Amino acid sequence: MEYRHLGRTGIRVSELSFGSWITFGNQVNVKAAVEMMSAAHDAGVNFFDNAEAYAGGKSEEVMGAALKKLAWRRGSYLVSTKVYWGINESVNERSTLNRKRLIEAINGSLERLRLDYVDILYCHRPDPTTPIEETVWAMHNIIEWGKAMYWGTSEWAASEIVQAIEIAERHHLHKPVVEQPQYNLFRRHRFEGDYARFYKDYGYGSTTWSPLASGLLTGKYSRGIPENSRATLKGYEWVKKQLTDPDNIAKVKALEPITKELKCKLSQMAIAWCLKNPFVSTVITGASRIEQVHENMKAAEVAPKLTPEVLERMDKIFGIEKKEEE
Repeated sequence: MEYRHLGRTGIRVSELSFGSWITFGNQVNVKAAVEMMSAAHDAGVNFFDNAEAYAGGKSEEVMGAALKKLAWRRGSYLVSTKVYWGINESVNERSTLNRKRLIEAINGSLERLRLDYVDILYCHRPDPTTPIEETVWAMHNIIEWGKAMYWGTSEWAASEIVQAIEIAERHHLHKPVVEQPQYNLFRRHRFEGDYARFYKDYGYGSTTWSPLASGLLTGKYSRGIPENSRATLKGYEWVKKQLTDPDNIAKVKALEPITKELKCKLSQMAIAWCLKNPFVSTVITGASRIEQVHENMKAAEVAPKLTPEVLERMDKIFGIEKKEEE
């Protein structure tokens, strides 16, 4: 396992990390969480991702209970969580980044995670109804109080992140240092256009999610929807639509000859593809079974096999043509 700096910060994160989205609290209980987090940790993973909205707070509770059982030295691992959607129905507790919500949110997350602090706290989505300056000040205070070490953004527009950074620099506040975007062979726009210049010029870190496009890039959906998969979960109907799209399935099948040449699984190649991006600090992987954890961790061994020629072949399948060097 290699460790990469989180943007221009001093901390380093394992190139592969482990997240709880969809699985913890839905498909995974505390016992299974302990087994999978332990397997990931044994493989070198030091970063574990969560969010208050995952399973309505249950995901944080499961991870918190698992961490207590694992009893790792706190300085040896990193935990992140995200706030925005909330877990209660109230005008000031739902889909907002106002100061009141942010402070109450971090207190709730720490209680569920059974931690004194998180290493990274993300604003899970931008809030067009709250001035960014109010959000930046609140996040700065949370860090000053020692409840989070760093803060970042998730699925924010590049212009919004720049505004947050400029406000922080103007007032000498702790500025956001990392973005958490969806990134996989199907979803690339968060690293293109303004984002490409943004990561380079500002040295922003990235902890990317959904490298397997909700499981589509494992190939298991090419033959229909398996029982007990995330596409069968209540509330995730939108995932099912993506996983059954004929064009998406055709592209996945077109990748299979490359996996045979590289002697790896499709999931490993898809995760390895994300690792080839120099602006990616870590790729967040997920699993509902310990076997998936072991399989995903091997992606680090596949990455060196993805030569420029192989990457170009993969891009062509997705209609991406290599641009000539200027």
